[in-house]
Amino acid sequence: MASESEELTEKIVAAAVTVHKQLGPGFLEAIYENALAHELRKQGLKVDQQLDVPVMYDGVEVGKHRLDMFVADRVVVELKTVADFSAVHFSVMRSQLRCVNHRHGVLLNFAKGRLDSKLVVIE
Repeated sequence: MASESEELTEKIVAAAVTVHKQLGPGFLEAIYENALAHELRKQGLKVDQQLDVPVMYDGVEVGKHRLDMFVADRVVVELKTVADFSAVHFSVMRSQLRCVNHRHGVLLNFAKGRLDSKLVVIE
């Protein structure tokens, strides 16, 4: 399963590069999210956008968290338009991965002249 998720993350990053090359920096995250979802769906991938997932504590649901994207029910994608990734972006991604009980995530930053992508894998 790990190799399938790694292959999927490569497809996600490649699609994000395509979107970034076409649109360039300067738009809101939602614009990039919709364009990336379109690119991924063209490849036949299932894409859930703005997906609410439960946050559990001590076996009880204590709230919901919203994922930007969840691709093929396996990879969490978080889109940003920030100067640079910060430690909090990685912390949020790890929490999101725990919420959906999956190991692979991709952080994408569309704000720079070149797409910035970081893979996040939890044990």
